[in-house]
Amino acid sequence: MSSTRVLVLNSGSSSVKYQLLDMRDSSRLAVGLVERIGEQTSRLKHSCLATGDSREKTGPIADHEAALKAVAEQLGRDGLGLDSPELAAIGHRVVHGGLFFTEPTVIDDEVLTEIERLIPVAPLHNPANLTGIRTAQALRPDLPQVAVFDTAFHTTMPEPAARYAIDPKIADRHRIRRYGFHGTSHAYVSRETARLLGKDPSEVNVIVLHLGNGASASAVEKGRCVDTSMGLTPLEGLVMGTRSGDLDPAVIFHLARVGGMDMDEIDNLLNKRSGLFGLCGDNDMREIRRRVDEGDEEAELAFDIYIHRLKKYIGAYYAVLGTVDAVAFTAGVGENAAPVRAAAVQGLDGLGLALDPERNAVRGEQARLISPESARVAVAVVPTDEELEIATQTFALVGKNT
Repeated sequence: MSSTRVLVLNSGSSSVKYQLLDMRDSSRLAVGLVERIGEQTSRLKHSCLATGDSREKTGPIADHEAALKAVAEQLGRDGLGLDSPELAAIGHRVVHGGLFFTEPTVIDDEVLTEIERLIPVAPLHNPANLTGIRTAQALRPDLPQVAVFDTAFHTTMPEPAARYAIDPKIADRHRIRRYGFHGTSHAYVSRETARLLGKDPSEVNVIVLHLGNGASASAVEKGRCVDTSMGLTPLEGLVMGTRSGDLDPAVIFHLARVGGMDMDEIDNLLNKRSGLFGLCGDNDMREIRRRVDEGDEEAELAFDIYIHRLKKYIGAYYAVLGTVDAVAFTAGVGENAAPVRAAAVQGLDGLGLALDPERNAVRGEQARLISPESARVAVAVVPTDEELEIATQTFALVGKNT
């Protein structure tokens, strides 16, 4: 029996998202989420797509090992257990791969050591990713485990885009450079945008706008990332749900010296209490738009700041690329918030960007163009699929050997 299934694991600090896919046709066999790990109110939600059966289980789940064992139990109930000979590999999302990892990588001790060394530049994400990997290895030590890195797609950035203007010796010593994140999404969406245009990725230049609670933009030239908005960490760039995005670094000095805040307080402010939430008390774009429609000035200002930053990046990446074939909106806000798309493109006619209001208003799960037929630059909505991208990269690496 050939092994064609890939289990994708996305391990967060207190959660595990998972999907089981059959790579013969990229179909999903099961999806689920374990959340609030380590609490008394832990919850596991599991759906078997083959049968349509969904289950939910609540109660304490002590740690990631217990969480993955619970996942394995649920998959086993559907005849899709981790002991199945059809399982080819487990693919893991790893947020930070630095410059060491430029492509999906079969995990061994050396890989684990390097992921661990990168913890200082990804303190919230890499430890959780490592926990998920080690737990999965313990459950299936014989099975290939593959790391797919959020940063890998952005390692093609040229040095002028990746470097900060600081002493390179200090930068290199402390691994300070622009790495970028959401790489699996940017890779998938840029490729799907080319397909939507009926072209090969090597034939098109695309600006990808990944707009969720975390948000990032990328300039993709002929299938390769040449610039992206997030930097050393996911704090740089666009206005996000709770992150400030771009900021004068002297603000940090000012808050410390004049505001009397310590580094942890400033870190918490900029990452968890800024962005849309900091501006108006909400980080849900649906709620912000409701408030805007009711005339709430605070929400309106937050929305306008969000759009202003977004337009700046569209214009900047247009300049970086020189010519642009498409602008693609993706992720929760990008896929669902028509007012955001309309506001972001408004006034950019001189760049060849325009929307068809009727097309923009349509909700759907399929990739689609929302620009007029006559538009010089296509504007698209392309639902992202990071799990499929991780599974595809994982299977491409190990599938030929199974």
